[in-house]
Amino acid sequence: MDIEYKIVPLPKEKWKGTPIHMAVESDEFYDVTIEKQAEGYTVSLIKKQADPPVKHTIPGSLYKEYFKNAQAWGVVETTNNKDSIVACIETCPEEWSNRLMVTELWVHEKIRRQGIGHRLMEIAKRQAVEEGRRALILETQSCNANAIGFYMHEGFELIGFDSCCYTNNDIRRREVRLDLGIILDGFTEKRDQSVIK
Repeated sequence: MDIEYKIVPLPKEKWKGTPIHMAVESDEFYDVTIEKQAEGYTVSLIKKQADPPVKHTIPGSLYKEYFKNAQAWGVVETTNNKDSIVACIETCPEEWSNRLMVTELWVHEKIRRQGIGHRLMEIAKRQAVEEGRRALILETQSCNANAIGFYMHEGFELIGFDSCCYTNNDIRRREVRLDLGIILDGFTEKRDQSVIK
């Protein structure tokens, strides 16, 4: 019997600082190569087998200080009168660029593959549209092949990367920051309008 998991708002006053325990274990990764050419650079991002498998812990928590206007939703489980989060998404507007960031997305392994990640992402997509944002963006890592596959299935595309975001050896460690995004249809930048006239 399938359980229907209810997604609820996660108020900042209750959930701020709640740790999100994300661990990546994958036998695949996206290999980033950057080659300098006479006329510029050639960059490639190719999925490859990881030997040995990639293992990284990615620390996270809800309502970090630098995400001042964050909002979160999730699935809460109550055991022995204690609430705990078993899935969540946190978003925060990036006002200067009029984009909405997904700052956290996590589903506990015991309830994965039941559509909860999709339902959480739908909340962020709806929020971005309702707020008139020009894009929905997020950060992931080249070692997190499963998450990248999920994001691509949700409509995200590569919009950039940072080859030394976490350490000076990110490429060798197979943990390069990838920026993914969905450019929202129907949005026309005011700056572009002035060029058209």
